[in-house]
Amino acid sequence: QVQLVESGGGLVQPGGSLSLSCAASGSIFSIYAMGWYRQAPGKQRELLATMSSDGNTKYADSVKGRFSIFRDNAKNTVYLEMNSLKPEDTAVYYCNADLETYYSGTPFRRDYWGQGTQVTVSS
Repeated sequence: QVQLVESGGGLVQPGGSLSLSCAASGSIFSIYAMGWYRQAPGKQRELLATMSSDGNTKYADSVKGRFSIFRDNAKNTVYLEMNSLKPEDTAVYYCNADLETYYSGTPFRRDYWGQGTQVTVSS
């Protein structure tokens, strides 16, 4: 089984910073892309940032220049550093991993999601 466990959410004032982390564990053969999404109440889940296994990154326009994604491939962990936070950044943040796992010796590739962590930006 594969698990993605997130940590680092919380309450922060506008203009502040927060860092999230997400560690993947279990029967992992290899991890391709890892990324972060968020979902605010009444809105669709939004892609924020992704990083491929070779370090290529993509960011949503809404967070470009404020958020940074990092990976530690040795620890199967992805990080999201968030700066200059705004009230509209308030949402539940989810990590995602596109990875190859195996079952009964047979490899297969699929997406996994973390449980989500709440980020609230408010004074």
